[in-house]
Amino acid sequence: MRHLESVRHQLMESELLGSNAGRYGSPDELMLVSAGPISHLSQFSLLCGPTTRRVTIRQPPKEVVKAAKPHSPLSGEIQLEERIPFTFQREIWNGCEWETECSILDASLASGLRAICSKTDSIFPGEIPPSIPFNGPFWAGALAYELLQLTQPLRLQNPPQEHELLCVLWEIDRCIVHRKDDDSMVVLSTDTAWAQNVERCLRKSPVEYPSIEVKRSKKPVSNCTDEEHAEIVRRVHSAIVDGQLYQLNYGRSWEGEIQSEPWDVFSHSVASNPAPYSGFLHMSDEQFALVSASPESLLSTEDGVITTAPIKGTAPRGASVAEESLLREDMISDRKERAEHRMLVDLMRNDVGRISQPNQVWVERFDVEAYAEVQHLVSRIKGRLKEGVDVFDSIDNVFPGGSITGCPRTVVCAAIDELERKPRSFWTGSMGWFDPSTDRSSWNILIRTAELRKHGSHWHSRVTAGGGITIESNPKSEVAEAKWKANALLRSCGWLDDATPSNPVKSLAIHPLPLENEQSNHEVSSSIYTESFEKHAVLLIDNLDSFTYNIAHSVCGLGRHVNIVSGRGDSQVSAQQLIDDLQPSHIILGPGPGWPQDSQLTMDFATLSLQGKTPPLLGICLGHQAIGLAAGLELIPSPIGPVHGTPVKCIHNGEGLFRDLDDVSMTRYNSLTLLTSHLQDHPTILADATDDTKSLVLGLHSKQANVFGVQFHPESVGSQSGGRILSNFLKY
Repeated sequence: MRHLESVRHQLMESELLGSNAGRYGSPDELMLVSAGPISHLSQFSLLCGPTTRRVTIRQPPKEVVKAAKPHSPLSGEIQLEERIPFTFQREIWNGCEWETECSILDASLASGLRAICSKTDSIFPGEIPPSIPFNGPFWAGALAYELLQLTQPLRLQNPPQEHELLCVLWEIDRCIVHRKDDDSMVVLSTDTAWAQNVERCLRKSPVEYPSIEVKRSKKPVSNCTDEEHAEIVRRVHSAIVDGQLYQLNYGRSWEGEIQSEPWDVFSHSVASNPAPYSGFLHMSDEQFALVSASPESLLSTEDGVITTAPIKGTAPRGASVAEESLLREDMISDRKERAEHRMLVDLMRNDVGRISQPNQVWVERFDVEAYAEVQHLVSRIKGRLKEGVDVFDSIDNVFPGGSITGCPRTVVCAAIDELERKPRSFWTGSMGWFDPSTDRSSWNILIRTAELRKHGSHWHSRVTAGGGITIESNPKSEVAEAKWKANALLRSCGWLDDATPSNPVKSLAIHPLPLENEQSNHEVSSSIYTESFEKHAVLLIDNLDSFTYNIAHSVCGLGRHVNIVSGRGDSQVSAQQLIDDLQPSHIILGPGPGWPQDSQLTMDFATLSLQGKTPPLLGICLGHQAIGLAAGLELIPSPIGPVHGTPVKCIHNGEGLFRDLDDVSMTRYNSLTLLTSHLQDHPTILADATDDTKSLVLGLHSKQANVFGVQFHPESVGSQSGGRILSNFLKY
């Protein structure tokens, strides 16, 4: 097999790539390598040739984008901000350097990229195999995590330095595709001379190059000690107990000088830690490089369908097949790992749901994927895109990936900024490609990634790794997990001694698992409205939650239109005005972080409902708690602890929303609760469901009006009878 890395070496020697290929384009490099065996994850690799056009985005000056004033999102201090325009700049290679062709200002990642990454009418000559998704020139590169300033309504307390690189995308009109199914190399180019020279070069006998020996380097410095890392886990626990968030992904870094060149680090990484979404990027004028051995896909789009494959749930690989199987089974059955994964699946269903047709989001598969050092729980989620949604909207709506932030998304992005106290840069950003002419794309999440910058004559590297912290996370285990994940790249940077224990290099393996819940995704005629609204639809109040669109899609699946209105921020419309203007058939007060008082609109609806002044109303989690507060009940942190992402048994009386239901288990995401003891002899509120201790209220209804509350998420992938709960509500 002729590896793409060897082809690169041959093209470098033939002056068709790299710094000697000046007659064709810039010396910048980009390679996207799908390592490991052929699978649904790994089908082809891509070596990009010299390019003459690129797009960059940089952090604006401090006077344009000011740092947020000090505040603590972990303590519930969320500062929502209008997004500020950034400069999207397109540059042309003039034979010696990059010069500006044009630039625009835009506060949206989608519309900015759409305007600056021009479509082309050019096509690649010759017959292209159907397995290759490129018909003509396309764009490829990398996006930094801090582009969340264009996708989330936040301003960072610790923004990047002004003019720091946040995005680089090249227009690729010369490339080589390695097809893994038949081990062939396909040359695609609008430049006939370059293509002919490459074909001639490929016809030569392949040259065997010696394997890369990583040079040992002085040990790196971590940005925190193990004790500090463990204390951060405990701080996140406190925020979860207080109801501010469900899960947060914290990243820990190792930094230092390395003796190897970036390409050598990448070659060692691909050989020792093969992963399906690996990549190498080098900007020569910036003295900047990225080395990624990512196992995770952020998104792909093809034929009007978006796919995302979130990873959450981690265990080490074993020293033997038997040990590995035992570790895998422990992970599959572990309550914490499954809750962490279920939470992420619900979050990504929501993100995909924002741009998908109503009720057209589904979980296609659930697997354990095993890599060189670790094995993971992975789900594959699909959505059929709405008419008019393109590849730019797809990137905008799922970036940055939920597995490396947590949920609720906006809150945890702000809390990560508070905890990490420095920009992530390209770690947990994304590397990949898109074609605006066909709306096809594929983007990874930049985990297992080293960021390299040259200072003087030496390269410096930063490797970051982390994990999702939930209420059941063990601080010592979280510290150990970050180190497992970092080990492979620390070794490729020359920072681990030969004596460091490690498993033998193992190939990627995929172990299919049964889906947790077969949810309906039949076509419907109902719609979701977020700007212009429909009268007599279900009114859903969004409380900054990461599951709101899952509720909307579930309701659409039951044949109802849905209007989504924000319950956070400075709303200029009152609850009574919304009722008068929209005349909703039903109202759902959605879940969200914090306390019900954080959403005045939600509290107003809850108060009106108990006075009989609303149509049938359902409160989910935060909405349920708002009903309790409006009825004079006390809301407290759960005396038996938070539950997030775990299905629990509901002991119910068969009344209200629970009629015609047998035993049910529903996924809970809550830290705050109403107590059954406070409902005894209450004049207007009756408890319909409790937890198995019979101390926590999981379902309630008003004796005087069609008002209901549930302290669980009926729309969750883990709620087996959730659709029937919603159906029962809509029958009122």
